Amino acid sequence: MDERRIGLTLGKFAPLHKGHQFMIETALEEMDEVIVIIYDCPETISIPLHVRADWIRRLYPGTDVIEAWDGPRETGYTAEIMKAQEDYVLGLLGERKVTHFYSSEPYGEHMSVALNAVNRQVDLQRLTVPVSGTAVRNAPYENRHYLNPIVYRDLVTKVVFLGAPSTGKTTLAESMARHYRTAWMPEYGREYWEQNQIDRRLTLEQLEEIASSHLEREEKKLQEARDVLFVDTNAITTYMFSLYYHGEATQGLARLAREAETRYGLVFLCDADIPYDNTWDRSGEVQRGEFQQAIMDDLRERGVPFQILRGTLREREEQVAEALKRLDPL
Repeated sequence: MDERRIGLTLGKFAPLHKGHQFMIETALEEMDEVIVIIYDCPETISIPLHVRADWIRRLYPGTDVIEAWDGPRETGYTAEIMKAQEDYVLGLLGERKVTHFYSSEPYGEHMSVALNAVNRQVDLQRLTVPVSGTAVRNAPYENRHYLNPIVYRDLVTKVVFLGAPSTGKTTLAESMARHYRTAWMPEYGREYWEQNQIDRRLTLEQLEEIASSHLEREEKKLQEARDVLFVDTNAITTYMFSLYYHGEATQGLARLAREAETRYGLVFLCDADIPYDNTWDRSGEVQRGEFQQAIMDDLRERGVPFQILRGTLREREEQVAEALKRLDPL
């Protein structure tokens, strides 16, 4: 009976690009089983290991993905470094044996010997897929055609502006997007309300629909964004509207609000220190103050870190820009 063909590949996948995918897909075509070891590398990329591992699991559910949290940090081709890398991989595999080692790097030679496996190098010269992780990290937007959408979305910083009506969220989101030459996500609830409200009210189910549709549109906008996506409002605000007007919210809306707690890299609360714009679709300045306090209290109760933006549009833009500078680079 023929031996079962088991392929192994490894790397940082920082980030996973189409060159990596070509290698993994080649292994899947040729092998009965494919193991992928992915290293933790916070010094290389700020995307957490579990997120990068999930890219592979989602795209290739048939692979066995091993998260290497404590792998050797040093890379190179000295005898000592190669031995440390080999011993670590052999330790991760334990009693498991592989028949083929897949790579697109010179280290395939010494690693395959240590594994007693066939050295299967794929596109070593980068002729089929001319891209590298370094090139993508240096210019994600320009190289996004080498990235699967589920990968690219995680390379974009999501920035959301919250606040009661007439606190400058829309103006600021649009202005910041123009400054950074990127996309922004308008508040879908306003559009929906204008088309569907009856006597200035929406049902519980309609409010859930707003939050769900807003999120779907936001996901599409991520693919258009350059480094950062500015978002006007999220499901937490919609949830607060539901409580404010109905005293309750659907389970679906509550779930979307919980998911929004950790979705955004930066959360800003636009202060009510600007003149109230009393348009026909708003409920008055008194309610603005009440709703603003409710949003603030809810964010604190949820444990969501947020920064309050005060002052003129220019002053708020400067506060956002400074916060973006403090974020870890890709």
